[in-house]
Amino acid sequence: MNAVLLTMMTAFVMFLLYRSRLIKVDQKFMRIITAAVGAVALYYFITIILSLFGVNLVMLHNSGPLSIGISLVIIGVAAFSLMMDFHFIEQASAAGAPKHMEWYGAFGLMVTLIWLYLEILKLLAKFAGNRD
Repeated sequence: MNAVLLTMMTAFVMFLLYRSRLIKVDQKFMRIITAAVGAVALYYFITIILSLFGVNLVMLHNSGPLSIGISLVIIGVAAFSLMMDFHFIEQASAAGAPKHMEWYGAFGLMVTLIWLYLEILKLLAKFAGNRD
């Protein structure tokens, strides 16, 4: 339940930041976030490939400070990805995009929310692992 609340609060705060234009979503912002998402995808890919060969990077998946820091960075990237989703939806609406384009915006937003939820869930599990 905590992960759901944190995800919804994060999404709401990011939406407020987007609507108030405190953070501008321009080409530079989109390039940075796209590169960060690519780096996270590469991190996931390398972790999966290494695990196939029996290499277990325990320090990246335990409840240590490095692991928690990486999780916080990934959560930040996912949160800022929400702004790109909001921007896409707003631009598509302003451009008078066809009705079927609503599904692209909704799907992108849903994927980002699920990614954010899973990352927050992992972070909370790491914090719970620190209680021992």
